[in-house]
Amino acid sequence: MCGIVGLHLRNPELHPRLGELLTDMLCEMQDRGADSAGVAVYGDPTWTPPGQGAVSLLELDLPAAEVEAAIGTALGVPVAVRAVDATLVVTVPVPSEELLAAARAAYPDALVAGFGADLAVLKGVGAPRDLAASWGLAGAQGWQGVGHTRMATESAVDPSGCHPYAVGPDQCLVHNGSFSNHATIRRELRAAGVEFDSENDTEVGARFVAKALADGKDVEVALKELCATFDGFYTLLVSNRDSFAVVRDAIACKPAVIAETDDWVAMASEYRALAGLPGVENARIWEPEPEVVYAWTR
Repeated sequence: MCGIVGLHLRNPELHPRLGELLTDMLCEMQDRGADSAGVAVYGDPTWTPPGQGAVSLLELDLPAAEVEAAIGTALGVPVAVRAVDATLVVTVPVPSEELLAAARAAYPDALVAGFGADLAVLKGVGAPRDLAASWGLAGAQGWQGVGHTRMATESAVDPSGCHPYAVGPDQCLVHNGSFSNHATIRRELRAAGVEFDSENDTEVGARFVAKALADGKDVEVALKELCATFDGFYTLLVSNRDSFAVVRDAIACKPAVIAETDDWVAMASEYRALAGLPGVENARIWEPEPEVVYAWTR
């Protein structure tokens, strides 16, 4: 089943409340998927200080100080590592791609949960309410957040199978549904040199979109090409640090609702995840149409 939530804040006065609002939205979706969860937070000044590249690492059971020393020595600059439950968020004043290369060289077996300027990605196995509390998500700040509660159907319940899939710079994708032809597309992407971290069908969609964006296409074109290429039933939310986009398949059987005010744009699998947002009683609220890409830019 799975649950998706996303919140894009237009009003800077709400930035200090991003984590609080995102936590409420995520926890409302726990009934749709209670085996694991993940979030992507854009702009938290503690997790990802402004002007620094960031990489979120999982499956790396090492002290933060040891990781700081290893990556700092490789880059020749001071490195900060913040342990957010099981995720190590590494930040350094170099481009995120340079930091990513150093992190992968130092720890080739670690799972890269996400990378980019201003982006922290946290994932975990367990009930979303418990995970949100362990992350301290309610205290996060920023201008945009994406979350996912998972009911596993396509792959193992482990960190590599959790959403969001943040496989391109500043990018993430969350998905409710299933892609029936993901194995074929995975083979095609691998033949083109794309590497994978999991057997999850969602990662195939994320890698497809990331490749399209890397090839110079915008998010609307990338998602239209995804709709033309992938078979199955799905609702997708795709974001980067400056945009937020939603699309559903041609049948649109997976639930989704969008709400918009002058202060924010939000999306969730069900309205109850939006009901606590400030000013929602005055929001424009609608169900996204099949294969129509809805996108907003900061």
